[in-house]
Amino acid sequence: MPATPYGRAGSGDVLPPPRSFGEEGGRLSYGGYLRLPELLGQQEQRSGASDELLFITVHQVYELWFKLLLHELERIRDAMIEGALWRARHLFRRVHAVEKVMVDQVQVLETMTPQDFLEFRSVLAPASGFQSVQFRELEFLSGAKDPAYLGRLRDASEAELARLRRRLAEPTLWDAFLTALSQRGLPVSDEEIMESLLAVARDRGSYDDLWDLAEDLLTHDETTALWRMRHVQMVERQIGTKSGTGGSSGAPYLRGRTRLHFFPLLWELRAWL
Repeated sequence: MPATPYGRAGSGDVLPPPRSFGEEGGRLSYGGYLRLPELLGQQEQRSGASDELLFITVHQVYELWFKLLLHELERIRDAMIEGALWRARHLFRRVHAVEKVMVDQVQVLETMTPQDFLEFRSVLAPASGFQSVQFRELEFLSGAKDPAYLGRLRDASEAELARLRRRLAEPTLWDAFLTALSQRGLPVSDEEIMESLLAVARDRGSYDDLWDLAEDLLTHDETTALWRMRHVQMVERQIGTKSGTGGSSGAPYLRGRTRLHFFPLLWELRAWL
């Protein structure tokens, strides 16, 4: 009688399959896998203010979301270049969900009053969200490349500056979308790109996947702009027109950034339809 992995075929005493989960063996714990002691040890306060822990936690969570978005947007870009548009659209659903959480997360910070913030704001200077290297990476990857930022990030490490230089040199999401268009026989020169976008918009039967991908790009653009707007509103609510801790003009500078578009041609397309 042949043996099976769980007993002998035909016998009445079949053994249960070996367990792959549970506490048996205890090789890895929840806290060990997530490195919780290290993670929860990173919220070091520099003042005795009660709300400084809130401020630190929210901004560290943002940086974790930025890290995930960079990972997923790289995969989206590569999928478009490879012609795997279905994969790019699938991953965009994740990106959009994360970005909506980021917008909603602003209201957590807004539970802090201006008086509470002023208790520890002075200890932040000259630190500023302007110095977020990962956020600049997201902008560069999305298409808003500005080499001038490398000179303004005076406290960035050489490794961080190297990451930004790499982002400046590598293809953007828009470059990848143009590749996807060209793979379908659509011209993508500066003179012809609008005609190609119109062809995609007007012939959904032939180019519905490209149209949906363009809409995903636009949603990424729109939701990022919405996050910028909520961010500047939060800043105005906290400090009014005061200068930023990093030396910028504060809310006026941030409000100027709300008009930034990653994919201006996709917005302009609406006027041509």
